[in-house]
Amino acid sequence: MKASMERIRKLVLHPLFQEQAAFLKDAEKDRIFCRHSIEHLLDVARIMYIYNLEDGCGLNRELIYAAALLHDIGRPDQIRYQTPHPAAGARIAGIILPECGFSPEDTRRIQHAISGHRSLQQTGDPLSEYLCRADKQSRCCFCCPAFESCNWPEEKKNKQIEY
Repeated sequence: MKASMERIRKLVLHPLFQEQAAFLKDAEKDRIFCRHSIEHLLDVARIMYIYNLEDGCGLNRELIYAAALLHDIGRPDQIRYQTPHPAAGARIAGIILPECGFSPEDTRRIQHAISGHRSLQQTGDPLSEYLCRADKQSRCCFCCPAFESCNWPEEKKNKQIEY
């Protein structure tokens, strides 16, 4: 029997999560580049979970899904106020996670992963490392119609299916 994902259900229904997601969906409706949709967030979660299984790491599934679902939650603040979205996302996660039943320790760990998800560093924390890797791996640059005009550096683009 699969473990409950009750805290994740609460997270996606949380009013602040819903508000940020709605703002972002509207702000990116005409965006030709990668969007930060629920599909992207779930792709990241699933890739992270695969890493976790392959490495035999034993991370809690809700921890993985919470980090993935919240890693871009700060993008509306970046759009509105030019606040870097990892910092804004960590702050917002600090509001949402405790209200969904996450412990202070899990909240801090998820916030740490969110705040560092833009640059892969060997931190010794698999949650942080998986989030950074999965965020980048989830992008299908090789079949994107905006590939030529994308501002990602060439070395960051996923030019073929890799795993």
